Amino acid sequence: MRATRREFLRITALAGGALAIGVTSGHSADQKAPFRPNIWLQIDPDGSVVITMAKAEMGQGVRTSLPMIVADELDADLSRVRLVQAVTGPDFKRINTGGSWSVGGSWRPLRQAGAAAREMLVLAAAARLGVDRMTLRTERGFVINDRTGKRIGYGELTADAAKIEVPKEPRLKSPKDFRLIGQRTKRLDGRDIVTGAAKYGIDTRVPGMRFATIERPPVIGGSVVSFDGSKAKRVRGVRDVVATSAGVAVVADNTWAALKGREQLDVKWNDGPNARFDSRAYIDAMAQRSFGDAVVMRKEGDVATAIESAARKVEAIYVYPFYAHAPVETMNAIAHFHDGKCEIWAPTQAATRAQEFTAAKLGIAPENATVHTTLIGGGFGRRLGADYAVEAAELSRAIGAPVQVLWTRADDMKQGHLQHASVHRMRGGVDAQGNVVGWSHMKLSNPIMSIFPPPSAEEMRDLVAVYQDSAWGVYDIPYAIPNLETSYVRVDSPVKYGPWRAVYAPASIFARESFVDELAHAAERDPLQFRLDLLKGDEPVKAGGHMLLRARMRHVLEVARDRSNWGKPLGEGRGQGVAVNMYEGETSVAYVVEVSSRNGALHVDRVVAAVDPGPVINPIGIEQQVEGGIIWALGQLQSEITIRNGRVEQSNFADYTVPRITDTPAIEIHIVPTDGPQPFGMGEPPVPPLAPAVLNAWFAATRKRVRRLPV
Repeated sequence: MRATRREFLRITALAGGALAIGVTSGHSADQKAPFRPNIWLQIDPDGSVVITMAKAEMGQGVRTSLPMIVADELDADLSRVRLVQAVTGPDFKRINTGGSWSVGGSWRPLRQAGAAAREMLVLAAAARLGVDRMTLRTERGFVINDRTGKRIGYGELTADAAKIEVPKEPRLKSPKDFRLIGQRTKRLDGRDIVTGAAKYGIDTRVPGMRFATIERPPVIGGSVVSFDGSKAKRVRGVRDVVATSAGVAVVADNTWAALKGREQLDVKWNDGPNARFDSRAYIDAMAQRSFGDAVVMRKEGDVATAIESAARKVEAIYVYPFYAHAPVETMNAIAHFHDGKCEIWAPTQAATRAQEFTAAKLGIAPENATVHTTLIGGGFGRRLGADYAVEAAELSRAIGAPVQVLWTRADDMKQGHLQHASVHRMRGGVDAQGNVVGWSHMKLSNPIMSIFPPPSAEEMRDLVAVYQDSAWGVYDIPYAIPNLETSYVRVDSPVKYGPWRAVYAPASIFARESFVDELAHAAERDPLQFRLDLLKGDEPVKAGGHMLLRARMRHVLEVARDRSNWGKPLGEGRGQGVAVNMYEGETSVAYVVEVSSRNGALHVDRVVAAVDPGPVINPIGIEQQVEGGIIWALGQLQSEITIRNGRVEQSNFADYTVPRITDTPAIEIHIVPTDGPQPFGMGEPPVPPLAPAVLNAWFAATRKRVRRLPV
């Protein structure tokens, strides 16, 4: 069976978690040694708790939510918790942060880790007091005997607890006994971040470190023919100019000198095979191919007959352009190669991938490459790539010193991994009663990401599985439509392509939820009620590997309807729009958006969100993710990456605009939690339904239908 990209992220997310129980690394009975019953936590003799983070913090709040899980099961005092970041090595063989799976994938392992330590501490206290363990309870770092009033701090019990065998299946708390989980909790690292005390990858320094920046080929797939670095070397602070596999590196005593020296480089390039690539022509070609054959991913009923015989038929082509990740902190990494080993410090979402790719580049064993994950100033999937870490390692070996390689913003926009463009051909029909009788959604794009190994020949024999993995939101349409067909057309491109926030779903949901709106208006029906009718029924819908629960989607849609006063009169030039999605069969998000036309320009005034993330760890964290996802998604309306003659035309926020404070609407968030075995993700799910909800509102305000982004 083929492992999808999503499954890959989940497997690597859980690989460290599988080590949680039964690992006694550091488990010592020394009176002064910390108590470390597993790889996730230790308790020091002073009672403080150290929790090891195997997930990267990039704004999603895992440095708060994950400690909350451990501390609740451990019954620790959250104010006495200290965090350390996991490093690649024997304890953590797979470190990865992606797929909106940090909390869901860590939920059970971290609960088990905390519960095991708590059980051992209680047994140690019972032995010391000579009482039955059932007479004891735990609270905020103490074991307490209510009959006698005796309290023993965890720090006093570390040596005794270390003598006890680690339980393999510790008893977990009942949700009714949670003390921290579900409570509104401020970010543990919030003060450091807002005061500037927090250290990101770009702030990291190591002894003897040099600074470098690389001039890369301007055309995708180009290469260096020759270069002259003599003028660059005359810049004060520049130490060397070095050819690397990425381009030409300028090495200096500081970043400013490296950048100024780079401006003086004289490089001749071979533009390679992609010098004529044009993104507009590529998108037009995809639109033309949408009238040809495609690989069918899901088929139910007779779509052709249903649409042909429908009372009203609607057809549309939706276009989704290329986008950049554009995080505030640009790509950077420090590497120190010496004595056949390499140490890396990087703001990476994929420490293990950086370890493996670096080792392969240097020709060393993976265990001889160690990756330290720093705080990340924005990831959004871009930092699942390992290119910037590999560049630093290669350059460190070449110059014989530790070095930080820094990408400029233009570097990442022009040579980074983009969100890929796609075209969506939509066809549908409604009967005389206003019911959808037929639905067809064809997606056209390049399904092969640059940062992952391409599918094998064996995997490519199952094209349906390959294309479903690249068509989230297309094949897994949740609506009850008697005749539907979803299909995919592969159109290769040379563009460097990597995961973006919500990966494939934003493009697909933009087309799907906009077209649902078109059908609702064709049927002369209320767009929100139209969706509710299409979500009737409580039986799960099987789509690929997902079981979609329409009842959960219906519930968030009803909450959004009620809290937004859907249907209220808004006045001339204003309108309401709606969209809903279940992200990868898990988190459900519904938006009702209000917009206005200001001198003919679109302005988003209000967003009412209803989300079902399953069990809730930290409501504040969920709200922050929804707010961030909404603002991130607004960027799809404003900008795009265009490529002409193989060159990306945008270079910075001047020509690739992102939402400003004045663009931010009033945001209301309503969390609709449901019971389940684990929480779902919240980093990516808020993004996909926002753009179609906005554009559906724009249609309601102006009767203008937007089918091509940006607006």
